[in-house]
Amino acid sequence: NVEISGKRAVVIGRSNLVGLPVAMLLMHRDATVSIVHSKTQDPQSIIQQADIVIVAIGKAMAVPGSWFKPNAVVVDVGINFIDAPDTPKGYELVGDVNYQEARKVVHQITPVPGGVGPMTIAILLRNTVNACQRANKKL
Repeated sequence: NVEISGKRAVVIGRSNLVGLPVAMLLMHRDATVSIVHSKTQDPQSIIQQADIVIVAIGKAMAVPGSWFKPNAVVVDVGINFIDAPDTPKGYELVGDVNYQEARKVVHQITPVPGGVGPMTIAILLRNTVNACQRANKKL
């Protein structure tokens, strides 16, 4: 478990799907929240102050490990395919964070694949079932 109340959190990305809702959830849990986006000046200095970082920008390995505060907790929401000709499939699935660099610095980081992806799929399926049930009640 990660204590959120009173912590400094940074959400990288301001999408309606992930960034803004996550920022609101963190604020409701009493975190001090900053949102970093493509027009933010000097994002590294803001991110380096964060105890908790949520990354959802859709760019493969865009955030280097050096941008994180030691012992930060990082949630990488990104799902990106990159060319990897030496692998059997010819591609590799990576997040928005350079995982190999970040894991040497931070306290915890979600892996990609296998981090928040399965939870995202579970919630999407639950919402689909709920929507179907609501639609069938109207028939």
